[in-house]
Amino acid sequence: MSKTSTLQKTFRRLHLFSGVAVISLSLATLQPAYASDIPAGMRPKDTIHSIQINKSLVSKKNKIRLFPDARQQVLFFSANGEDKRVYQLYLFDMDGRLVSQASIRNRETTVLTALSEGNYLFEVFTDDERIENGHLVVR
Repeated sequence: MSKTSTLQKTFRRLHLFSGVAVISLSLATLQPAYASDIPAGMRPKDTIHSIQINKSLVSKKNKIRLFPDARQQVLFFSANGEDKRVYQLYLFDMDGRLVSQASIRNRETTVLTALSEGNYLFEVFTDDERIENGHLVVR
């Protein structure tokens, strides 16, 4: 994917009148479409451009998915396992404080927003049993 394909193009037309003849110029300004396209020194401080997930414990019976969308600055949480199960996701900062919590049913997806830069620990439970855990890095 080329750099120009990820850039939005904005066109402006300028019309210059010189006597009877009309000269038309097109100017294209390139504006970044994503935070990662902005040079590092010019990014706003609150822009997230990387979310990494590392699992330590992985469930064999339940398919738990945590997947980021750094462009929208959110984290998706979904579960696929036994019917009528409820899954809880707990997100902790490195001091052990609960930062975020989400509950979903089997075959549902939810979105966690307002993630700040930092390192987090996560745990996923169902029926009071920890089925997955790991580390999350938001940059």
